[in-house]
Amino acid sequence: MTRHHTERGAVSTELAVLTPLLIGFMLLVVFAGRVAQAEGDVANAAHEAARAASLTATPDAAVQAAEETATGNINTGAVSCRQLEVTVDTTNFTAGGQVTVTVSCHASFADIAMLSVPGSRTFTATAIEVIDTYRADAGGFRISEAPGGGNPSVGGVL
Repeated sequence: MTRHHTERGAVSTELAVLTPLLIGFMLLVVFAGRVAQAEGDVANAAHEAARAASLTATPDAAVQAAEETATGNINTGAVSCRQLEVTVDTTNFTAGGQVTVTVSCHASFADIAMLSVPGSRTFTATAIEVIDTYRADAGGFRISEAPGGGNPSVGGVL
């Protein structure tokens, strides 16, 4: 087998051209994955905040629980929000009603992907939680599923 002098180094040249393209493609995949993770973190924060709000006894407590839960979820997640907004709709906050929580997180792409990508995006998610139909006035008792809750009549703590 003889080699032609014109083909010498062709593989090295092809490799030198393709390597940056492959690295760029891998970084694009990482970026897309980080954006998807940020979307998931915001959606999870909205869901958890709506759940926490639905377990409270009053609309004011629902707003406070939703804001605290959403902020806590975002702070422990992978996304770093430059601006976090939590909107709680308690207009139908009655037994059998619902509470709606919308979480908006304005994040920089550089913070999301850690790749120095310019630009930013607002991630928004909304979650609706139904309030238990059979719930009654708490009468001084806490809802046992709420954070720090308990029901002393069934062995819980105050």
